[in-house]
Amino acid sequence: MEINEYLLKLFQTLKDMEDLDLFADAAKLTKTEFRLIREILLEWERGKDIISSELARRLGITRSAVSQVVTKLEKQDIVKRTPSPNDHKIAYIKLSDRCLAIFEEQCREANAIMEYVVDELGEEKMQQLISVYDEFAAALGRARKIVRH
Repeated sequence: MEINEYLLKLFQTLKDMEDLDLFADAAKLTKTEFRLIREILLEWERGKDIISSELARRLGITRSAVSQVVTKLEKQDIVKRTPSPNDHKIAYIKLSDRCLAIFEEQCREANAIMEYVVDELGEEKMQQLISVYDEFAAALGRARKIVRH
């Protein structure tokens, strides 16, 4: 295979992997919603609150996209915006009481799907997949340093 063919195949593989959805069909939350809630939950576990701009940074999406997701989740009583007592321009994004049950249900479902995949492929192949990815990412990092200098 030529270098350009490897590059095209890699791009397609990365796109396909990004499109993988553990929650397809039965999920209450999209991948983005799930990740957003996970970030809010991580801060909550640390005893902290989080704002939209920080969620946007962590998720790699725009603040506008975060606002749209938060608005949708607010309508479903999953998250809520709470004004900052110190700065009227800032609103913290917090979890509703109902959120944890939905999040935990989706985690159980994702874990069950992964358990099935691991059972079907075997632990050795799953570990190889992760190991090869880690090696690839490390080689890519080294290549960037060499090629750019």
